[in-house]
Amino acid sequence: MPTVLIVEDELKLRDLVRSYLERDGLTVLTAGTGADGLRLAATANPDLIILDLGLPDIPGESIAAEVRRGSGVPIVMLTAKVEEADRIRGLELGADDYVTKPFSPRELVLRVRAVLRRGARREDQDPTREYGGGRLVIDEATRSVTVDGEQRDLTPTEWAILLALATRPGRVYSRAELINRARGHEFEGYERSVDSHIKNLRRKIETDPAHPEIVLTVLGGGYRLGLSADG
Repeated sequence: MPTVLIVEDELKLRDLVRSYLERDGLTVLTAGTGADGLRLAATANPDLIILDLGLPDIPGESIAAEVRRGSGVPIVMLTAKVEEADRIRGLELGADDYVTKPFSPRELVLRVRAVLRRGARREDQDPTREYGGGRLVIDEATRSVTVDGEQRDLTPTEWAILLALATRPGRVYSRAELINRARGHEFEGYERSVDSHIKNLRRKIETDPAHPEIVLTVLGGGYRLGLSADG
């Protein structure tokens, strides 16, 4: 049973979200401060974190950055910030979804479930696939990625985007296609969020993110995998 950590300082909202998640069969841990959230994230190894950005002690953005330094655990951000720049900042920090207040608790549960499904291991998938003469190796059974022999830890959204691109190397995927494949639903029509995830993905898998060789930009089109499939 997946475990979800809620980091939210508003007690009523925290309890409301907790009740909906538990009703859906999830195990829930809660923290009312950023410090407690970081402690639980490190010790309890949750499967997903719901993170409020407006915490009283530590900014949620700082918590997300700290978690991302050592873990690819999915993060769903809760915030009252609705500006495009705020969303981009959240996604660049590694958020897998971004929910603005006020929100429907049932919608939040659906989004949590969608993120967990994307991150779940798939034991019935095809064997390991290699690209670029073994430079990039993708193993769907263990949801692992290695580049030049080194394993790279990806968030569920980054993994889903890379997997989509690798399905048909060389094919150009639009932002809309990638965000729908990655999230499994329309993300409020915000296709440009893909750019933030691509930026994070390149930091992890490219030798020089400023001059990518694996995930290439196609002007006016979208993105494509720059490596050919082996075999």
